[in-house]
This record gives sequence, C-alpha cells and structure tokens, in this order.
Amino acid sequence: MKPKTKALIYNFLGFAPIFFVSYMLLIVFTELERPWPAIISAVVTFVLAPKFQVVNSHGKDRLFMKWIFRKGVKELS
Repeated sequence: MKPKTKALIYNFLGFAPIFFVSYMLLIVFTELERPWPAIISAVVTFVLAPKFQVVNSHGKDRLFMKWIFRKGVKELS
C-alpha cells in the first residue's frame, strides 16, 4: 500500500471516532439546534485528532504523525 493511501486511511481512522464520540456527547448533553453539534464536533476533532502526512525525502516517501498528546513528530515508516 502506498504511503499516501496509508496517511489518508490513518487520518480517517483518527478523525472518525473522535468526531462520533464528541457529536454524540453534544447531542445527549446539550440542546443545540441541528447544525451546531456537527460544527462544534468538527472543530474539537480537528484539534484533538492526530495528523498523518507523507514527506518525500531523499527520493523515499516517509509517513509522519503529529499529535497534540505527543511531543514532536513521530516517523511511522
């Protein structure tokens, strides 16, 4: 599998659970109107979810992850 495909899949797998949980929590515990829970959940998820990116260095694609809960950038492959 290409590193760009891995990055896309990892970004989705990092984004989706956090979005779903925050959306459900906002629906259950607040009385916000229709678009606001989704907008607030998206903003929260953009801050909390890990970011995966492919960088081409020395002719080789490398996959990196940056996350608010980890210090620095971690190379995955």
